[in-house]
Amino acid sequence: MRKSLSLATIGLLAGCNMAPHYVRPAMPVPATMPEGLAYAPNADGTMAAADVAWRDFFIDERLRQLIALALANNRDLRIAVANVAQARAQYRVQRADLFPTIGLNGSATFVRTPPGLGGVAGGTGTGTDTGNGSGASGAGAGAGTGTDAGAVATSASRYDIYEASVGVSAWEIDLFGRLRNLTEAAQEQYFATEANRDGARVALVAQVATAWATMAADQDRLRIARDTEKAFGETLEITRGRAREGIASDLEVRQAQTSYEQARSDIASGMTAVAQDKNALDLLAGTSVPSDLLPDALGSSDATVANLPAGISSQVLLRRPDIAAAEHQLRSANANIGAARAAFFPNVSLTAAFGTLSLGLSGLFGNGSTNWSVAPSVSLPIFDFGRNRGNLHYAEATRNAMISTYEKAVQTGFREVADALARRGTISEQLDAQVALEQAAHVAYAIAQGRYTEGVDPFLTTLDSQRSWYTAQKSLVSTRLERQANAVELYRALGGGLK
Repeated sequence: MRKSLSLATIGLLAGCNMAPHYVRPAMPVPATMPEGLAYAPNADGTMAAADVAWRDFFIDERLRQLIALALANNRDLRIAVANVAQARAQYRVQRADLFPTIGLNGSATFVRTPPGLGGVAGGTGTGTDTGNGSGASGAGAGAGTGTDAGAVATSASRYDIYEASVGVSAWEIDLFGRLRNLTEAAQEQYFATEANRDGARVALVAQVATAWATMAADQDRLRIARDTEKAFGETLEITRGRAREGIASDLEVRQAQTSYEQARSDIASGMTAVAQDKNALDLLAGTSVPSDLLPDALGSSDATVANLPAGISSQVLLRRPDIAAAEHQLRSANANIGAARAAFFPNVSLTAAFGTLSLGLSGLFGNGSTNWSVAPSVSLPIFDFGRNRGNLHYAEATRNAMISTYEKAVQTGFREVADALARRGTISEQLDAQVALEQAAHVAYAIAQGRYTEGVDPFLTTLDSQRSWYTAQKSLVSTRLERQANAVELYRALGGGLK
């Protein structure tokens, strides 16, 4: 009965956990995404963005291949993967402390005693003195020959001791959950690193898509600048010809040349931008991007699906990798509090060995050579001058900081999604207006050009119309790029890009 009660007590103590009960903090954001004039109506469909694979979201085959290339070669992503491997190894090291480390030991000791320090014998004849010992400390034997005069033996003595054992050294019996909490903390750190790797993957997908669209837009801007340079060049030649005939003034020639030189400058700037865009894509892809995967124009078509479910509830934010990582960090800090609390209680450890001991190698595993030892120990801090209390306060402060970090991550995610939704709600109308503006500017330029040729309007009217059309074309490209970037950002902010 007493033995059963002792075992039950040990079992209850082994189940102790000093860590606070974990409760996920309430989300410090509204329960639903914002609504209003700036926000588009919620898209139909029940599938969340996180369930939409990136291969399904991006519909341009060249962009798909480029994203796959980046996922295979990007160095930042490789670093994130290596960090996961490091965290997993550290978790396994910490978890191993929960179990005893069993070791096999073998030893042989050879002792020679010099003459004069051997055994002493009295009387006549020959006397033998033999001593055997067993235990953790070893064994010994001695022999000597003496005379009836009691003289000290002059022969040397030799001792050979052989030992083999299997044992456990200083295994901490986790009665108060210190090791279990440290293991849980390491596991949560491992999970947080995995979430950070997922976040790096999502960010990489979005960065590649945005950089690809940016290069496509810069290709459009470069083409517009070249077309405009040609048109401005023709206008400049016409104006110079009219000036030679006395119809146009030198001021009109200089005005036409100003527009022409501006277009030339934009061409040089556009060529630089395209080259830098290529360099950015090479860095993201981790290798030189083949030319057949590069965009030639942004155009009016989309590289992504037209609509993406908005996700009315703020709970969709919990699927973002950065928020998941913040929560794992919080769980790890919570477990560290349990380990710090357990340090106030006794530390129980066990050292034990079982083996065999013999004076001869041939008898090492013979009958009667069994050797064992058990050495439990208990240590309890009495005066540590505030060390354990300081560690506990540090763990609690870290937990409080992790709560704020988690809440900040949720608020940041909510703001990013809300911003993307606000932009999505108005970008289509802005794009329609920009298309109409570009068309109107084009028609106005054609009319002004005709009226100038007929001598109805002054050259300045034609020049202003030409500049307005050039500006409208560039603005249209920028708006189309913003629409593509907004679609990618909304997909990322809602947690898409993992599949």
